[in-house]
Amino acid sequence: MIILGISAYYHDSAAALIIDGKIVAAASEERFCRIKHYNGFPSKACRWCLNHASLTISEIDEVIFYEKPIIKFERIIRSAIFYAPKSFHIYLKAMQIWLKERLNLRKTICRELKHNFGSAPKKVLFCRHHQAHAAMAYYTSSFDHSAILVIDAVGEETTTSIFKAEGNSIKLIEEQKFPHSLGLLYSSFTYYLGFKVNSDEYKVMGLAPYGNKHSEQTKRFINLIKHQLVIIQDDGALMLNEHYFTFMYGLKMVSEKTWHKLFGIKRRQTSDKIEQVHCNLAYAIQQVTEDIILLMAKHAKDITKEDNLCVSGGCALNCAAIGRLEVSRMFKHVYVPFAPGDDGCAIGAAMSVYGTRKIENRNPYTGPVFSNNDIEKCLKKHGIDYQYIEDFESLCEIVSAELTNQKIVGWFQGKMEFGPRALGNRSILADARSPKMKDLINSKVKFRESFRPFAPVVLQDYASDIFNINGISPYMMSTFKVKNSNRNYPAITHIDGTARIQTVSKSDNDKLYLLLKTFKKETDSPLLLNTSFNVMGEPIVCSPDDAVNTFKKSGLDILVINNYLIKKK
Repeated sequence: MIILGISAYYHDSAAALIIDGKIVAAASEERFCRIKHYNGFPSKACRWCLNHASLTISEIDEVIFYEKPIIKFERIIRSAIFYAPKSFHIYLKAMQIWLKERLNLRKTICRELKHNFGSAPKKVLFCRHHQAHAAMAYYTSSFDHSAILVIDAVGEETTTSIFKAEGNSIKLIEEQKFPHSLGLLYSSFTYYLGFKVNSDEYKVMGLAPYGNKHSEQTKRFINLIKHQLVIIQDDGALMLNEHYFTFMYGLKMVSEKTWHKLFGIKRRQTSDKIEQVHCNLAYAIQQVTEDIILLMAKHAKDITKEDNLCVSGGCALNCAAIGRLEVSRMFKHVYVPFAPGDDGCAIGAAMSVYGTRKIENRNPYTGPVFSNNDIEKCLKKHGIDYQYIEDFESLCEIVSAELTNQKIVGWFQGKMEFGPRALGNRSILADARSPKMKDLINSKVKFRESFRPFAPVVLQDYASDIFNINGISPYMMSTFKVKNSNRNYPAITHIDGTARIQTVSKSDNDKLYLLLKTFKKETDSPLLLNTSFNVMGEPIVCSPDDAVNTFKKSGLDILVINNYLIKKK
């Protein structure tokens, strides 16, 4: 059985190829077209998946899309009627898109694939959005049974759902529907704080620890959210006060006038300086969000009686909330997949059709890989001098010495990761012990805001010595406290004393593991700073060409592509 899963037309378009239950190839379109969070049809990602497996579109048994368009269209119509006449302009805009290409999405998908590959697929199916999220989480986990909690902005009409999974079965237990959405609540604050919706929510999370939790202003903000903006039930169900929101019928998330009156501050413009009041507001919504997610998780446990929990949907990328959930020990095991957002739904939709636990590979390294010939052609094209170090252990010794000397390294190895995190194959690495490294990489390499934290990648066997972690965290989806006795890693310790951890074993990533082992031998430090190989506003690099371009225009000192070593003159 050969299945092509597709997510598209909202954000983070992607394609995934599943053959007999195995993830053969998966990649986000943004990595090829170089437009971050690209939302169009993933033609380049589809092409790469098919080429990688040497398949034609006629050999695909089923193409499956990650949501059911008719249900979504019905929700749009209902909202337009309910919120009329305020919804009139957005209704007209939506109808132009839906009547042209979305209403008969099967025809649109067939047309796109025929245009790109010369023939239409045999069969096009559709999967409910939250079912795709749930399948991505459960089928890539190691669990034989679990509760599944899916939280995002909205999928068709569902905003939060709880599933019970056992064996091959994933059964919907409860759901909450639009417009009452934790994801849309958080995105409303993303908008009001001057960041981009469906893109910069992680910036709100990163800004939150700079808030003063003891200030009367912060306490007032939390109280206003909990008693004016939203009603929160004991089971985590919520009801938004629609007086304050406009996303149901307008192009903006909130009524800026009513929010200004409620909170006493105007919406921050993107170019405005970030003040303490913005930090306090970010702290407030982050705390409320964490509280709600814990209530939802408790309710999921109560109604499913499960000790394992899978969490998926865009809100699962809130690693501070997931870290708090893990530390609560509410569940024996908590699992967040390597791509819990909409890109991961390409895998989830395909797996929901296949409906099996026979996943042979659960790792995130499902993207393009490049040969030595590809790399040499690229380096010669750019006129770059390089060294080829045949022995990888020797290469690691050289790189480790450079890292010890405070050099910043672009690290490009093997297959590209799938999902939003750089997990050691498309990473920027540096010495986490340096007190200057965080500001240096933010300003000279990534060109991003100074408050943004960096994550550590740590040898799995040493993780619990440095962090308050009891298990593993291979996909960098949870934050944990840095132990007081190990506060000698300033570059990866956030202002609240936490870090978003990636643990690595040899079986996870043998090359990254070897580099960490070499660095540990030289410095007695089992970890490095690990951030995504890109600059602000661009997707993570995919090809050697992308890597070289980023190397040239950023403050990176060294570039390593497989066994090729390049130094800046």
